[in-house]
Amino acid sequence: MRTDSSPGNLPAREHLPAGSAGTPVLDVVIPVYNEEKDLQPCVVRLHEHLKRTFPYAFRITVADNASTDTTPQVAARLESEIPEVRSFRLEQKGRGRALRTVWSASDAPILAYMDVDLSTDLNALLPLVAPLISGHSDLAIGSRLARSSRVVRGAKREFISRTYNLILRGSLQARFSDAQCGFKAIRRDVAQVLLPLIEDTGWFFDTEMLVLAERAGLRIHEVPVDWVDDPNSTVHIVKTATDDLKGVWRVGRALATGSLPLDRLARPFGDDPRDRDLTDVPKGLARQLVGFCVVGVLSTLFYLLLYSGFRSFSGSQIANALALLVSAVANTAANRRLTFGVRGRGSAVRHQAQGLVVFGIGLALTSGSLAALNAATSSPAHSTELAVLIAANLAATVLRFLLFRAWVFPDRRDETGASTVVASHNPSSPTYGTTSAAHPQQLPHQQHPHTPLPQRPNATAPQTPYINYDHNQTNEFRAGEAADRTWGDATMQLQAVRPHDHDPRDTRDAR
Repeated sequence: MRTDSSPGNLPAREHLPAGSAGTPVLDVVIPVYNEEKDLQPCVVRLHEHLKRTFPYAFRITVADNASTDTTPQVAARLESEIPEVRSFRLEQKGRGRALRTVWSASDAPILAYMDVDLSTDLNALLPLVAPLISGHSDLAIGSRLARSSRVVRGAKREFISRTYNLILRGSLQARFSDAQCGFKAIRRDVAQVLLPLIEDTGWFFDTEMLVLAERAGLRIHEVPVDWVDDPNSTVHIVKTATDDLKGVWRVGRALATGSLPLDRLARPFGDDPRDRDLTDVPKGLARQLVGFCVVGVLSTLFYLLLYSGFRSFSGSQIANALALLVSAVANTAANRRLTFGVRGRGSAVRHQAQGLVVFGIGLALTSGSLAALNAATSSPAHSTELAVLIAANLAATVLRFLLFRAWVFPDRRDETGASTVVASHNPSSPTYGTTSAAHPQQLPHQQHPHTPLPQRPNATAPQTPYINYDHNQTNEFRAGEAADRTWGDATMQLQAVRPHDHDPRDTRDAR
């Protein structure tokens, strides 16, 4: 599927409208494992901060990762004492597993998480979630490596953090500055589509989420934070670093082969529907031209090297045909992936076959040029041959781009209306069951997209739990269910934004 001009499976970002309702706006998850000493001070401090500074309803969810101490009892006591606190127990370890499970079941439009040590200054929480509430961004992260951040930590952790981020930039072309800061937030509509694509259930979960979101073109907002290292952290640095490097290799290989359906995360351009109804403007033409030129220059250099090598043991015509054939296959593959954004292996054989037809046209141009040169002079110099071939290839390149754009990789975005996202996973050892059909859990994406933004209720107002904490019953999870790929099939109907939709309050003249 084309991704450069696709209308996307995600709707245009919108500011959550203000109003009053019972659903919290923000759900802050605190994943914990054997944190019986730090859990209560953390929750109490976070709750007091949100009550004092956050203008909307909120929830704090403690996600216990199979703790073996009294952490579950502490979480249960906090839930009974503080109305805005919920607790959830997982029988398997893994921070990513905990976040995926709670986020997938949450009904809050903004989902966040932070580490239990509260190393990050809580004054950055409202700036973190504000761009998500306003509709400006899809994800938000705290950055300890921004210029205005103030960080107190040892040289060892500083070196590890900066080295890891350099590895991400060099291997996965990541542009975000800090992947490991335990201070992140995401819009629920994005999470429902993004979470099923993430495989990791541990510490690499954050990095994989950010890399996939960035590659899909989602907007990531970075907030400089003040951060003080916790000297009593229980994170095993060596094991975590090893797992992270394995994750980098896995994600890098998946991105290189195009096996990730990132087009599911495409956003339409702009918030005004009229910005997406531009006429007489080819979608993505400028970016495609740049990509095609870059691939063309590299392909030409590759072709010339091949020609020079083949020419050492064959005639000019045979050397030209072999060099052009090999470079044409590489050129089609590179343009398919980089210029026209086609991912996956679907139609790859057909594209290569059509590319060979384009190759035949290029072969006719270059071979005809060589034939004309040989007719003009019996023994042309090697430099003259190269000059003629360069000129012929330039002419063939222009024709190749036009054929690629109009015939090999045409823009078919108008052929589809509503998009259907299907995330199919075959569980090997299911961890979570499902409720009976009589009591299904309502999924977040089934709610109306224009539900008013709830104000914070009074402390005495009853809170409606969104997760069934009765261990005698089981919960139903869809689209990102449970952890380590143990969820069932999930199908989400996501309606594409219609170009003629508009805000009746908008008084600007129509284009």
